[in-house]
Amino acid sequence: MTGSNAGPVVALVPAAGQGLRLLRGEPKAFVKVGGTTLLQRSVDGLTSSGAVDRIVVMVPPDLVAHTRDLLDPEIVVVQGASERTESVRLGLAAAGDASIVLVHDAARALTPPSLIARVVAEVRAGRGAVVPALSVTDTIKAVDIMGAVVGTPDRSSLRAVQTPQGFRADLLRRAYAAASDIATDDAGLVERLGETVHTIVGDTLAFKITTPYDLLLAEAISSGQELS
Repeated sequence: MTGSNAGPVVALVPAAGQGLRLLRGEPKAFVKVGGTTLLQRSVDGLTSSGAVDRIVVMVPPDLVAHTRDLLDPEIVVVQGASERTESVRLGLAAAGDASIVLVHDAARALTPPSLIARVVAEVRAGRGAVVPALSVTDTIKAVDIMGAVVGTPDRSSLRAVQTPQGFRADLLRRAYAAASDIATDDAGLVERLGETVHTIVGDTLAFKITTPYDLLLAEAISSGQELS
């Protein structure tokens, strides 16, 4: 194993996407749940975990100044990009001397701090790449371009992946250096290197707020309890 897992933990929060499926007419990270933006909730969760030393947030260019006013002065805010992969690349450039890097979606705003701490602990223990994941409960069908079913994967071996995803910093930097196109998650880029990505049990509260229904669910949860 190269590199060290003993140095600073830096969390990157991509928040530059528009989130069109949420139908709110503003960047998704700045939509509020219980009077607090998804971005603020995500950053607060990272801070509350006690496992993160620094946080870098990547936002649309025209919202950099606004975000700096919105968040604690210690949070680093940089310009992001429309594509998530490029936003993370920009965040990595601002990660400095990180030995461990977390990548955490702002849209997973209710993620328990305890899950964040567990991801960091696994990387500290020697894992190069760690992702939280949940078993798939629905039957999944593979379909062709016309919508015809072409296969039914065995769901016992399938997992729905969440964030934060944790990485040894040198490994994630190497994965991004080798990437020539976009990826749906950072672990996928690490997989392309032939490196092993380990899973840990995720949390149902770490769901991604993508649709109006998700937003209603998040509102109901946040009004009923506060995460600790």
